[in-house]
Amino acid sequence: MSDIRRPTIVLIAAMALSMSPLHCLFGQGEKTSGKNAVKSSIPIKASDEKKLETATFGGGCFWCVEAVYQRVDGVKSVVSGYAGGHVSNPTYEQVCTKLTGHAEVCQITFDPSVVSFDEMLLIFFKTHDPTTPNQQGADVGPQYRSVVFYNDDAQREAADKMKAKLLEEKVFRKISTEISPLPDFYPAEAYHQNYFKLNPANAYCRNVIVDKVAKFEKQFKENSKLQKEKEAKKKK
Repeated sequence: MSDIRRPTIVLIAAMALSMSPLHCLFGQGEKTSGKNAVKSSIPIKASDEKKLETATFGGGCFWCVEAVYQRVDGVKSVVSGYAGGHVSNPTYEQVCTKLTGHAEVCQITFDPSVVSFDEMLLIFFKTHDPTTPNQQGADVGPQYRSVVFYNDDAQREAADKMKAKLLEEKVFRKISTEISPLPDFYPAEAYHQNYFKLNPANAYCRNVIVDKVAKFEKQFKENSKLQKEKEAKKKK
């Protein structure tokens, strides 16, 4: 089960006063217009001609998902954005109203020869709480729902099998994760990208994301870029 810590009492009180999820409270920044839709079902070719693939996951605040997958060995890029709604080119402020239908997601480009889609799925399920519909900790709303947007039948089957496996092994008593075909993906505003790395002192980062990153590093050492770098240094 997820061990995400709830923010401090002060932060929860602030949320109650504003009637807004914590992530929305700390997500205000420069306003930009909506982005063009990006279809990402076709794998991207890197300059060395290796075949890369994309995965699109929503597990609460996209800052959290981004911070975890940036640490996964084999991941080439992570883009925070919005998917699954009915409004074209949504802004962050629109998504925070809970009326657009979008989920906060990350579109992750990875090398399947280094990290498989099954491994990507396992990391996804075990670094957030897939049992709570439309909620991750103090972040509540449809934009924080747990969701796997699949690119093709192979990804859909893999997601269904992983969900069934985790339930059979009683890792979770229930899983509310949505598994749906990938709709249009809209990259989020520039200030949301690479958020944890650029804003380590932010209260949300300190109270929420730090624990999620630590959980990944503890449970998935074999998939950690940091661990691989440490091992490489030892061999020198």
